[in-house]
Amino acid sequence: MSEQNKEVAEYKGSNADSPENKSNNDNNAEKNKNNKVNLPNKLTIFRIILVPVYMIFILLPDNPVFSQSWSNILAAALVLIAALTDLLDGIIARRLKLITNFGKLMDPLADKFMVVGAMIAITASDSFSDIRFLTVWVTAIIFFRELAVTSIRLVAKSSDENVIAANFAGKLKTFSQIVCIMTILLEDMVITGSLHAPPYLFSYITMGIMVLLTLYSGFVYFKNYWKYIDPAK
Repeated sequence: MSEQNKEVAEYKGSNADSPENKSNNDNNAEKNKNNKVNLPNKLTIFRIILVPVYMIFILLPDNPVFSQSWSNILAAALVLIAALTDLLDGIIARRLKLITNFGKLMDPLADKFMVVGAMIAITASDSFSDIRFLTVWVTAIIFFRELAVTSIRLVAKSSDENVIAANFAGKLKTFSQIVCIMTILLEDMVITGSLHAPPYLFSYITMGIMVLLTLYSGFVYFKNYWKYIDPAK
């Protein structure tokens, strides 16, 4: 290697390890970490997009293309896909250290859209008119609980600029809600006929569990963050 090439190589090596380049690399890594459209956040946005799609299938009446049974099966499949994206975006964000304030805020909001949207569609659908007297109250409980928790999140953020991420009680609540929605959509076709159980027996059971966990997780949020509620301010 000629002396000139050696000098060029030495310059490149020393320049790559220079404090300026290290600083630039660190800045680029930090920029990628805080990018709002990273993979976990894309999954969150995708979950939100799925909500109106499966709502349409739940509300779809019998037609030559899809029977009501197939519409409910497709809706249940989409709800399951949405729930899996909720699981995946959290795992990916933690392992790759892609946790952002956008994700902390939008991930629980996407869960709320996912559950409330499905319950509203179930309540409005004529296919589930036999349990509408109960689903309307369950939907109202879920809606007001989510509204209250979202409000306290905003108050806490405005107080100390910290975004409250979903806790374990909130994740457990969401899991019970997904199980309940899947049960309501599939019970008449899959469970009742196979086990010869009374109509919507498991839907009633899962709705009861869901309501208890919904109220409990709401209580946990208010207990932990009541300090941010100051009527004097």
